[in-house]
Amino acid sequence: MDNESGVTRDRHYGYAEWNGKQFTVIDTGGYVEGSEDIFEGEIRKQVKEALGEANVILFMVDCHTGLHGLDQDFANVVRELKKPVLIVANKADNTEKMYMANEFYQLGISDQIFPVASVNGSGTGDLLDEVVNHFEDEPEDEEENTVPRIAIVGRPNVGKSSFLNALLGKDRSIVTNIAGTTRDALDTRYNLFEKDFILTDTAGIRKKAKVKEDIEFYSVLRAIQALQNSDVCIVVLDAQNGLEAQDLNIINLAHKYRKGCVIMVNKWDLWQKDTNSAAEYQKHIAEKLGPLSYIPVVFTSVMNKQRIFKTIELALQVAENIKLKIPTSQLNLKIGKEIENYPPPSVRGKHIKIKYITQLSTKAPTFAFFCNHPKDIREAYERFLLNKVREHFGFEGVPVKLVFKQK
Repeated sequence: MDNESGVTRDRHYGYAEWNGKQFTVIDTGGYVEGSEDIFEGEIRKQVKEALGEANVILFMVDCHTGLHGLDQDFANVVRELKKPVLIVANKADNTEKMYMANEFYQLGISDQIFPVASVNGSGTGDLLDEVVNHFEDEPEDEEENTVPRIAIVGRPNVGKSSFLNALLGKDRSIVTNIAGTTRDALDTRYNLFEKDFILTDTAGIRKKAKVKEDIEFYSVLRAIQALQNSDVCIVVLDAQNGLEAQDLNIINLAHKYRKGCVIMVNKWDLWQKDTNSAAEYQKHIAEKLGPLSYIPVVFTSVMNKQRIFKTIELALQVAENIKLKIPTSQLNLKIGKEIENYPPPSVRGKHIKIKYITQLSTKAPTFAFFCNHPKDIREAYERFLLNKVREHFGFEGVPVKLVFKQK
């Protein structure tokens, strides 16, 4: 963090959840009207793109400096959008500053001001309560809801559009060797292996520091949206570049949104291989993934149409794994035996006894372990239980959640 104006030039985006509602937060750079600075010019464009995509706008102001001319300039931009605006008056870390926040009503863009102190989180609960009030629960289309949605995501120029075209047997998306050709997410209904599904080709998600054009930033927003709306995402890598930091960001975002995931290593035909190449490459990926190594990896060549249908078959299997329901009797029999062989360690002299296990009725697999001291289950033991659930029941490519409840 830095108090200097203009420090935030990259756009930051991430997962958030409040009161059971999930959403993506986009943190933009500071908006400066009329500046000839090249960076601030790009920031202006990208702020407007983010505003165009937003459901709710949080207008940040500073209680310490008070109402500023730049606040008025930005208020004029926001006023034209006809979207819900909440004024967030930051640095309201005492009663006097909270009263000072009232001067921002002069902006005339919102009748709601939320004094907060980012340094300690004061006031953010009320703000988030109001934010999620603006998110409507979308009615589910029963027929559409039964059709798995598979999003093809990844960095630019790794072969996503070529992959889709090879599957469809026609040029559904424009394909060039210029990164960033695909600007919007494209949906295609498809049938393979006697199964219906929807494929979404997204624009490449590139590293934040490299997002220089407003059109590319718009593509990033579209890609994140497609990931949120999907059941399974296929993360496409370039074999020669391997699993990079931005790929891990995408995979972590998919994990947080509890989406199924498949890693597709493309351009495998260009990789210098020996007998153990695939196994070594997969081991290297697993080491980088760490706790996310439940995600399957498939090696492909879109150019040669090598294993591209296997990738889709695997993604469809992951979609089925998400819906997998384990009978309570089987859970207690198999996992109960593992717990009996290796019971949870005592904490501060407390003997922890897990008495009952069941799968909850959630969209993504969630298992409840009822015990006498749920708060004392250690992270290492939770990992042990998670590994045993996967060992006995599979769930390849699917994030599995364990919760511990009082019995």
